[in-house]
Amino acid sequence: QVQIVESGGGLVQPGGSLRLSCAAFGSIFSFYNAGWYRQAPGKQRELVANIGSGGSGELINYSDSAKGRFTISRDGAKNTVYLQMNSLKPEDSAVYYCDAVVDAGRGPHRYWGQGTQVTVSS
Repeated sequence: QVQIVESGGGLVQPGGSLRLSCAAFGSIFSFYNAGWYRQAPGKQRELVANIGSGGSGELINYSDSAKGRFTISRDGAKNTVYLQMNSLKPEDSAVYYCDAVVDAGRGPHRYWGQGTQVTVSS
């Protein structure tokens, strides 16, 4: 069984920073790719950033709102993906979810975490 656990959310003032972590636990053979999504009240869940393995290195994508402010990275040895968020704005407030495609012995499968709340407010 694979468990995805997000952490690092909290309350921060506008202009501040947070670092979210997404760790995959279980008997993981391969960690393929992962993404951070967010969902604000009354809005649809949206992609923030994702990271995967490409032919010549990591493939990374950011939403327009995340470009230049957020950085996604991963530590393969720890099966952990990070989202460094800088210059946070009130509109970044949302529950942030992580999904990861991992192989726990039965082929690649997508797993979701429970989410971590990010609130940007003065």
